[in-house]
Amino acid sequence: MNRKTFLKTSGALLTSTLFNKVSAKESFESNKGSKVSVPNELNFPIMDLHVHRSDKLTINDIVAKSKELNMTIGVMENIAPWGIKTDVQLKEYINTIKPYPVYIGLQPMSPGWSKNFSPDLIAQADYIAMDPQIVENGNSYGETIKLWEYNAYIDDSEVFMNRNMQHYMDILTGEDPLDILACPLFLPCCLQREYDTLWTKKRLQQIIDAAKARNIAIEINDIVHVPHEKFIRMAKHAGLKFTFGSDSRNHYVGRLDYCKRIAKQCELTEKDFFVPAKK
Repeated sequence: MNRKTFLKTSGALLTSTLFNKVSAKESFESNKGSKVSVPNELNFPIMDLHVHRSDKLTINDIVAKSKELNMTIGVMENIAPWGIKTDVQLKEYINTIKPYPVYIGLQPMSPGWSKNFSPDLIAQADYIAMDPQIVENGNSYGETIKLWEYNAYIDDSEVFMNRNMQHYMDILTGEDPLDILACPLFLPCCLQREYDTLWTKKRLQQIIDAAKARNIAIEINDIVHVPHEKFIRMAKHAGLKFTFGSDSRNHYVGRLDYCKRIAKQCELTEKDFFVPAKK
């Protein structure tokens, strides 16, 4: 199932009242504050803040996985045509997730999204993460390029990167609330051979400077293995915080192999990580 199809399915869950709620015996704080050792070789508790509900992963499944792994989980829902579109849907999502010992996250897909929602409702989310994976095509048809699609087509890589960088700046310097830059530095399949050439040090520094100006944390994404060591070290040097995200919609919740490996390689410590404040 591709991302679009999946997210349409996930969005449909918003109006469903068939979620089986469980009575959580452990409070959120006790779950978050657990110091039981986990096999992550980092010697401190870790969190997975990028998890989505789906037809293969209910909120009950997520809570069970959180207990099994002794890992705090953050559940996100997309603000997009295939996800939350109205205040009614946003309120329903928040009220559905609120009884469970998980963080409540939002993942908008387009700059300017917050103008369509009540500020009071947005403020009830524990954190907001946005990824820069839908970029304008630049043609007269107003089309967009979905970077995760394997057949995403880029005819001129430098022209694209200029638009891509503007997209990053629109996200990082805009007026929308934002806590985490998700899935940073991901490029479509057709540009992978030019990856290190296109992500110049100047471009990396521009992203870091913009994130630093608003204290926006950087997600280390396990599913696509971004960002790379160079960027993480630059971001750490600038004093930015980090998060881990499995980007999972199935039983891979908490699978953070790349995250743990690159964090250890870059000598990240517990103080380098962003911890949302539970609303």
